[in-house]
Order: sequence, then C-alpha cells, then structure tokens
Amino acid sequence: MRARRFVWAAIALVFALAVFDRESGLPGWLRLRSELAVARTRTDALSEQIAALRIEIAALEHDSFAIERAIREDLELARPGETVVRFENGDDARDFY
Repeated sequence: MRARRFVWAAIALVFALAVFDRESGLPGWLRLRSELAVARTRTDALSEQIAALRIEIAALEHDSFAIERAIREDLELARPGETVVRFENGDDARDFY
C-alpha cells in the first residue's frame, strides 16, 4: 500500500514538473501554439500577395494597357487633359488614372 502511494506521488510530481516547466511544459506549448497561429496568418497573407502578383504578371505579359498603366503609375504620369484623383486609405494609398 505504501509503495503504491509512493508511485502515485512520484507520478504526480513528474507530471507537475512537466506541466509547469517553462521550457518544455504547458507554458512552452502555449507559446508555440501562439507563434504557430501568427505564422499561419502571415503565410496566408503572403499567399494572397503572391496570387495578386501572379495575376499582375500575367496581365503585364499579355495586355498592353496593363503595361501602360503600370508605367504611368510608377512614373506618376498623366495624359494631357487627364485629371489624376488620389484616394488615400491609411498606408495603402493608390493613384487612379
């Protein structure tokens, strides 16, 4: 009976140490889960950017109007008689011709 209590006490002690150890226990596991969620969010955002850039590449390869638009946006040019209207929305400001 005494040996059984000792075994259960030892198991409880090992379990408590494993759970509350900052490096390998529950806090470490929760930290890693949080980091994984941030990494997945960033990966999703980067995947969306890649998809948008692939669409832009395809347009630039096959559409002369897209090439003209890209050049005009980069050089901030407008055709004679054309009015440039700028819409600013936080960090993502774009010019529309």
